[in-house]
Amino acid sequence: MRRRVLGFAAAMITLAGVTGCGSSSSPQQDESSRTTRVTVGVIPIVDVAPLYLGQKKGFFADRGIDVRAVPAQGGAAIVPSVLSGQFQFGFSNPTSLMIAQVKGVPVRSVVNGAASNGKVGGDVTCVGVAEDSPVRSAKDLAGRTVAVNALQNIGDTTVREAVRADGGDPSEVEFVEIPFDQMPAALADGRVDAAWMGEPAQTIAKSQGARVIASPFAETDPALTVATYFTSAELQRENPELVRNFRASMTESLRYASAHPDEARQILTEYTKISPQARQDLILPAWPAEVDMPSLKKLAELSEADGLFGEHGEKLDLDALFG
Repeated sequence: MRRRVLGFAAAMITLAGVTGCGSSSSPQQDESSRTTRVTVGVIPIVDVAPLYLGQKKGFFADRGIDVRAVPAQGGAAIVPSVLSGQFQFGFSNPTSLMIAQVKGVPVRSVVNGAASNGKVGGDVTCVGVAEDSPVRSAKDLAGRTVAVNALQNIGDTTVREAVRADGGDPSEVEFVEIPFDQMPAALADGRVDAAWMGEPAQTIAKSQGARVIASPFAETDPALTVATYFTSAELQRENPELVRNFRASMTESLRYASAHPDEARQILTEYTKISPQARQDLILPAWPAEVDMPSLKKLAELSEADGLFGEHGEKLDLDALFG
């Protein structure tokens, strides 16, 4: 697993070098309409509803941005695409961005994405098990397989913390990588013992009988910043006005989604396959306009303890990355 992480980091560094030697992350300018077309890499989960809602409400268009969201499996996969210029912005969990920074990859968070709602047993992510599973709490996950959407990111880090806090051995948990939308089936078929699921996957799994045995985000920190939107240092340097306008558009979108949860639920029909009942039942995250730095510091400490930053590389600078 360690080799896999280091290999991924090396690939990102290679992409960063390519980006700095002639490739361009500059977005396309539509001279006829004076709008800038940008592509944003996202994960098809409820957390990104504000982006789609802001697009629909015209918050981006009002600032001259024609935004297009492109789905990906996880933040770690989005980082290289932002560095290469395929995406101008991306949505990522903080852990993937921290790993990128300590490996020398030039990324910068520009605006908040989502946060835990702080409710144990009712947070936007959960660890779910089959109805007849012998697993009753987080400590029982030791020695069992747990699905996460991407290895070595915020999912397995916070699951380990939940296991640790419950008196179990986090080093004994085996993580396997499965896309969120495939987790309910993997759980029902017995391919994994448990699954760390975001929304709408957890609501779908619960409708099929799954039980919630942990809420890793809320248990790690009730105000945990779980995702942000980021860009490359190159784009931030070359087009600061675009970055400012994207930040302002996204901030307005976050505040609107927080004030209009029913509209946030409805927008899911445009980028996920979800039934009306599941849409009504799913749990929403918090969408604060600002990141919570104390929670990011705690997440960084847990990630370092798990060995995600390796033994070498640059020192993690949270203020430079998220400030």
